[in-house]
Amino acid sequence: MSKTQEPITFDRYAIFQTGGKQYQAIEGKTVAIELLDGQEGDTVSFDKVLFRKEGAGKFEIGTPFLKDGIKATIVKHDKGPKLIAFRFKRRKKVRVKKGHRQPLTVVRIESI
Repeated sequence: MSKTQEPITFDRYAIFQTGGKQYQAIEGKTVAIELLDGQEGDTVSFDKVLFRKEGAGKFEIGTPFLKDGIKATIVKHDKGPKLIAFRFKRRKKVRVKKGHRQPLTVVRIESI
């Protein structure tokens, strides 16, 4: 007999946009996003909120964005995993290996 696990659902969350990408915001959780200006401990707000769920059956959808923003605090600045771009041409002695680490900012969501 196999047990099926229930998927984890959250009663309160929001979807916001920054740096051309969309992220899910849950109060108290941390999110690694594109690099932001600011020092550790600074408060930032995200105004481009696309969707907000505030309970069972209570949600708001922006057209295109909602009025109220999301408040967050910068935890630290970090770098993402190393990505390797390797270019190779056989029989031509052409091999180029380049590495890159994307700078990230880790923020803790304070309020949605």
